[in-house]
Amino acid sequence: MSTHDLAAVARALVAEGKGILAADESTGTITRRLDTINVASTADNRRAYRELLFTTPEVEAYISGVILYDETIRQESSDGTPFPALLAGRGIMPGIKVDTGTSDLAGFPGEKITDGLDGLAKRLDEYREIGARFAKWRAVITIGPGYPTAYGIAVNAHALARYAALSQQAGLVPIVEPEVLMDGDHTIERCAEATLATLHRVFNELHEHRVGLEGILLKPNMVLSGKDCPQQAGVEEVATATLDCFRRTIPAAVPGIVFLSGGQSAVQATEHLNAMKTRAAGIPGSSASHTDGRCKGRFWRLGRGRRPTCPPPRSSSSSAPDATARRVTANTPSIWNKPLEALR
Repeated sequence: MSTHDLAAVARALVAEGKGILAADESTGTITRRLDTINVASTADNRRAYRELLFTTPEVEAYISGVILYDETIRQESSDGTPFPALLAGRGIMPGIKVDTGTSDLAGFPGEKITDGLDGLAKRLDEYREIGARFAKWRAVITIGPGYPTAYGIAVNAHALARYAALSQQAGLVPIVEPEVLMDGDHTIERCAEATLATLHRVFNELHEHRVGLEGILLKPNMVLSGKDCPQQAGVEEVATATLDCFRRTIPAAVPGIVFLSGGQSAVQATEHLNAMKTRAAGIPGSSASHTDGRCKGRFWRLGRGRRPTCPPPRSSSSSAPDATARRVTANTPSIWNKPLEALR
């Protein structure tokens, strides 16, 4: 796929008023969620749960793409339609999570490295053949006493760039996700320092790997206080610190930013996003309208409430599609700055 084609896919994923649904929970994660509603985590129940999400009426008006898990991208709907084809038929782009999780970084206590580069080129080719249009890889940067180290940031940035280059080679738009975790008692200033260093290194590595920035999306964390920090930064401070960090690090060629919530509640994440929207005009290389487009997106993970939002279709709950629709419409960028009661 040409650079022009990759760029077109990237732009479509951040189309005005839409977001990307993250439905890439591992089997272990979705099992824990189904356990809370006393549903057995069989392959068919997991398939039915995902089918319910993907067939919600008019969900395509709010969702541009869906990130799938390896199991899910190979599954079919109840009428035999492969999930990638079902999504594509509704105008929703199928994507795929390709990292295989994190391991402890040897010699660097407290830091992590993301696994999954071995055999990645072959897997990407297969996913493209199945119907994926984009991919996602998550790097984890932790904050603690004496870390993140320069080495810990460097090896994760290198892996992200290698993944991005291989994805573009396979014809997939890479979503680059360097997440500075909010776990810990660090201040917002410490998070800003770590995020700044991480993004600087990530974009240096992307350049070294000859990754076309027009054909990627960035999925960064917001700059936040650690969740155990006694002094929590307010909404305005988070918005200002996050955008200041982006202005210093993100090249204008990047077509879109799709925020991760990173452990925030839906209300917190949306309040922070609203505040950023009104301040985003100064990001270098972008007009005010273009910057609005770049900083509008967020990932939705519908099961991250107190309980999974929707039981499998077999439960005969007619309210489940309505619950899905309420969550995506409440979070959609097209209703920023409106009341958030629908999320509470």
